[in-house]
Parts: sequence; structure tokens; C-alpha cells
Amino acid sequence: MQRSGVLSRYNASGSVGRFVHIRGAAVMYQARHYRKTVDAGRLVSFAVTVGETDLLVLADSDLQPETRELIKAARAHLQAHIAQRPEFVSSLRPLDIPAPEAADEKVAEMIAAMYRASQIAGTGPMAAVAGAVAEAVGQGLLTRSRQVIVENGGDIFIKSDVPRTVSIYAGESPLSTKVGIRLPAGRFGVCTSSGTVGHSFSMGKADAAVAISADTALADAVATALGNRIECAEDIAAGLEWVQGIEGILHAAIIVGDRFGTWGQFEIVPIANEMT
Repeated sequence: MQRSGVLSRYNASGSVGRFVHIRGAAVMYQARHYRKTVDAGRLVSFAVTVGETDLLVLADSDLQPETRELIKAARAHLQAHIAQRPEFVSSLRPLDIPAPEAADEKVAEMIAAMYRASQIAGTGPMAAVAGAVAEAVGQGLLTRSRQVIVENGGDIFIKSDVPRTVSIYAGESPLSTKVGIRLPAGRFGVCTSSGTVGHSFSMGKADAAVAISADTALADAVATALGNRIECAEDIAAGLEWVQGIEGILHAAIIVGDRFGTWGQFEIVPIANEMT
């Protein structure tokens, strides 16, 4: 099992236990047929959609009403801030967090997390939006559930009492759903950016660029920035070298065609064909 370094033409086979199947990040809505393969274990699985926000949630019980209210609150914070500062949604570069005296009201923590993440990753704030929303909803649900997994277009917030394996969806790559990252029990953000899958904006051509952090907004922004750096398989090593210098990133992985590279503290495991 691989923990770090670059792997070429990785041939994955074998099996794992509990697993959460994710796909490349997408901000715009699209049908998410891959969700049929999510193994909830003993958790209850349900989906909640409010406007363009479509979340899959796994929790100790069915919390659809609570989840809907948390999504509405997150969307309200976003819409209010965008109305006050339109460049928040359009900028591809980091923006300064508004000073308290310059803002009509205190910036919500979810919005502040997006600003902080974009400043670290060198992206616009909206590069962190899916991860920030997933964590805001997940954090809210933790008042009613010991374990929570929130998936938002391929960006996931996880608080689990048991180890979980996250398989990497990489579109047409032969490695898609064949490689997994084994997470210990704990709280993590696992986010994916793709230049070949979904509608999310990427300047690169990676089939999947994955970043893991305790801060889901940071993982989202860094996954975007990492993906932007990958034009071909030869860029994998440089991308992994770059991500190692970012404080708060625990692990990263990149798939380009039949090439795979990874760096970090978690175990890489093969995913059996019957689980895809």
C-alpha cells in the first residue's frame, strides 16, 4: 500500500471495507448517478436539494428537515455577501476579507473560511464554496448526529467514528474508482477538482486532483489550485511538490489518464471492481 510518492500506470485490484464513492467537483447542478454506489454502512443516507445546492448526507438518522434549513442558511449568507460584494463571485484571485467597519454586518464564518482558503491557495473565494457549504451543513448536523458525511458535488465533509475509504472518480481514466484513500476515524474535508469531469471551472487537464485537510474549504480551494497546475501527466510530480508546501494539507492525489501520483499521510488502497 502506497503512502507517498508518484505511481505510474497504477493497476488497482483488491477490496476494502466501508467506502464513500465521490466524483469530480461540480458547482453547477447535474444528475449524480454515482450516488447509487454509496455504501452508507450503518448510517442513514438521504439527499436534499435547495436551488442549485444538491447534497448527499449520511448520518445516524434521517435529518432532512434540519439539513434543508442549514442549506437555506448557508445560501442566504452567500447571497447576502455577493449582493454586498459582487466581485466575491467573479474573482479568480484572492480577495481581502472586508474590515468590520467596511461591512454592513459581520462576515459569516463560512464566508470568512472561503476568504482564508482562497488566500492560502491563490484562487478566487468561490473555489472554496462547495467545501465550505459541505462543512457548514455538516457542522450543524453534528449537534444531532455523532457521525456525519456531507457530499456536495464531489467535495465532502466527513466526521466518522470508524475508518472510511474514499474512492477517486476520474471520469474516463482507467484508474477511475479503482484507487482509494483510507482515512482514519476523525474529521476531514476531501475535495476533488477535474479538468475533464463536470461543469466546475479548471484551468488544467487533470482527470482528478484531490486535496485533504481538516478544513474542507481549504481542501476545496487547494484541489482547484492543484488541478490548475496539471496540463499533462509530466506535471504530476511538480504539482505534488507544490502542495507539500501548503500548511494544513494532509494529503493530495492526482490522476491523469493512466498515471497516478500521491503524497501525504494516508494509506492508498485498491478498490475492487465489484464496488464501482
